[in-house]
Amino acid sequence: MTSDLPSAVLWDMDGTLVDSEPYWFEAQSELIESFGGSWTDEEALELVGAGLWVTADTMQRKGIPWDADRIVDHLTDEVMVRIRRQVPWRPGARELLASARAAGVPCAMVTMSIRRMAELVAESLSVELADDDLFVTLVTGDEVTEPKPHPEAYLLAAELLEVDPSRCVAIEDSPTGAAAAVAAGAATIGVPHIVPITGSARLTVWPTLEGRTVTDLADVLAGHSSRVGDEERSA
Repeated sequence: MTSDLPSAVLWDMDGTLVDSEPYWFEAQSELIESFGGSWTDEEALELVGAGLWVTADTMQRKGIPWDADRIVDHLTDEVMVRIRRQVPWRPGARELLASARAAGVPCAMVTMSIRRMAELVAESLSVELADDDLFVTLVTGDEVTEPKPHPEAYLLAAELLEVDPSRCVAIEDSPTGAAAAVAAGAATIGVPHIVPITGSARLTVWPTLEGRTVTDLADVLAGHSSRVGDEERSA
């Protein structure tokens, strides 16, 4: 690996690697409706990128008489059933992941889904790309104290990989997730899908991952490193 490449690529999962958000919406709506309630698209969109225990709290306030862990387990089970039927990969994600791997850049998955869900997606990707070592580590929502937009998950991923977060590129699909990656100091790419993302000095927005390679990630990191250096010199 050359010094120009990222030290690691940190991947969000839902909405970034897999188009699973509609599965979550369905599972949420079915659960609410099973108790006689209703669930709007607006309510579902507000939870995109949030931790599952945040979702559970919302479900409880909508009248679900279960504890938070039971809600999280139920929603996860329902989404995993759908994933096993069909994995809806996001455009360009597998190809960019393969490009990073071919260049020797380690990858981590950083998701607010729980570990068994993340492992299912990681295993499916390994089969798709014929690579059993796609991700050096997984950081999941049941392993952190603070959910996104808190930077804990991204900081933990960098720690486990033994790399500087500022030398990592993170890829996210939601403002909540992007905020977490930016707060961790990573060069962050937002690829909006279900909800819009507004770019900033610390957040690069791409309309899609299609056609992107590890060279494009290196370019984003170079711009990020330059901005950080300018900020440090002016401080």
